Amino acid sequence: MDFDALFNQQLDALKEEGNYRIFAEMERKCGSFPKADNYGPNGKREVTVWCSNDYLGMGHHPAVIDAMVDTTHACGTGAGGTRNISGTAHQHIKLEEELADLHNKESALVFSSGYVSNWAALSTLGSRLPGAVILSDAQNHASMIEGIRHSRAEKAIWNHNDPEDLNRKLAKIPADRPKIVAFESVYSMDGDIAPIEEICDVADAHGAMTYIDEVHAVGMYGPRGGGVAEERGLMDRITLIEGTLGKAYGTFGGYITGSEAMCDFVRSFASGFIFTTALPPAVAAAATASISHLKRSQLERARQRRQVALLRRLLDARGIPHMPNESHIIPVMIGDPVKCRMISDMLMDDWGIYVQPINYPTVPKGTERLRITPSPLHTDDDIAYLVEALNSLWQRCAIARAVA
Repeated sequence: MDFDALFNQQLDALKEEGNYRIFAEMERKCGSFPKADNYGPNGKREVTVWCSNDYLGMGHHPAVIDAMVDTTHACGTGAGGTRNISGTAHQHIKLEEELADLHNKESALVFSSGYVSNWAALSTLGSRLPGAVILSDAQNHASMIEGIRHSRAEKAIWNHNDPEDLNRKLAKIPADRPKIVAFESVYSMDGDIAPIEEICDVADAHGAMTYIDEVHAVGMYGPRGGGVAEERGLMDRITLIEGTLGKAYGTFGGYITGSEAMCDFVRSFASGFIFTTALPPAVAAAATASISHLKRSQLERARQRRQVALLRRLLDARGIPHMPNESHIIPVMIGDPVKCRMISDMLMDDWGIYVQPINYPTVPKGTERLRITPSPLHTDDDIAYLVEALNSLWQRCAIARAVA
């Protein structure tokens, strides 16, 4: 059998639909964020990055870099094994203490990525709690979906950000069955924010555990960067808070926080934790430095909010359609996969602006977009130049303007 022919048949279909993914070859330059070098057919050139999840530029912060470099010199590069086989370092313990303090929880557990922390935690909770039912928001991330699927627990999907539908679904489940309500705070594609308090009210009324994914919110919201739950004074009402170290904290890894018993339960039974090599101590030290800094500093968050507001005002002035939301994520709507890919390419080729197209299956067909994430390090001139480029391409590609 010609397996390559089977592979290429489906790849060709992706290309025809405009949904084939092309990765830009980039090289970040320390201290120059959001500038980076792009390697293309004509060699290397500098571009401005507008789609990074390093939301606050902490991957370039001197304190974070120093912590990683100093720890590498002191401890070497790798962790040396899984956490239970020679891989638990002092730096892992300090990081987990920092995370537990961030979310005002008894304990924390660090994983190799945010994807793994969701997958491992949800699959373990769902499979090990007898008779468990997981109630998942309809727009939850793929990592949460995979964790729920792998758990083989009964599941119920409730309408996105709809506490009333959640209440209806919970009411159908016997009171003596363990129930886990799984949702996100900031949804990364639309940038909308969950009604956390109302969801907690419903969950509490039915004796359900609350599981919130704050990966796009930690570092960004709250007086110490604890996320939307901290900003709204609701962390104590969440059973499990999951987050990442790879976005606003600028490093790598994922984690959960909660009671000591729950974290120990996941530590003891989650295959995604037990059988995975631990984070390098230098990465753990860098993450700890980043979290510690953003607990104290408001400068990065304040500057980032200013730049988001500025970009939205300028987009409105030019009639460039963007999805309204309360968050730092600006989805600029195009609604056509081919045009979305084409505009992304022209921004890179003609303007030196890097922003990846977001097409199906990441978003529903007909809602294709550019997902723009301004940082505190994007200047006012950077923002004005981006809007000039988008305005020019909207005219060139005959895309509808937003109606004031």
